Amino acid sequence: MDKINHISGVIISPLNKIENPLGNIFHGMKASDKGYNGFGEAYFSTVKYVIIKPWKKHLKMTLNLIVPVGKIRFVLFDDRADSSTNGQFMDISLSMDNYSRLTIPPQIWVAFRGENNPQNILLNIANLEHNIEEVVRLELNKISYNWN
Repeated sequence: MDKINHISGVIISPLNKIENPLGNIFHGMKASDKGYNGFGEAYFSTVKYVIIKPWKKHLKMTLNLIVPVGKIRFVLFDDRADSSTNGQFMDISLSMDNYSRLTIPPQIWVAFRGENNPQNILLNIANLEHNIEEVVRLELNKISYNWN
């Protein structure tokens, strides 16, 4: 079950699924959408079943995450000193049953786990190209969260 305690600046945007007898259409993002902050790159990433990808925080990049295949559970943590939600977690799962775009602004920690067997795929539509110097990573145990 999702524990959605909203974190300041994070946006959840329900997306349209259009059924078509020749093949369905799944919206992702338009330049006019709330959360769009320019385009740098788009990439797909797989997340293995019950594997947790550990904490990372982008210093400048805005993430726009969509899960078109499987189910992925995202846990966000806000440690921004000036944030009204400092110290809070947000726990949400995206899938075809909750087909939404999760917009995560810079400076928010995120970790995620594959919830479907055999396959989980996410799409990130980022406002910047990947730059290893603007990402901070932590081992999973460095931010205490109960994934059970």
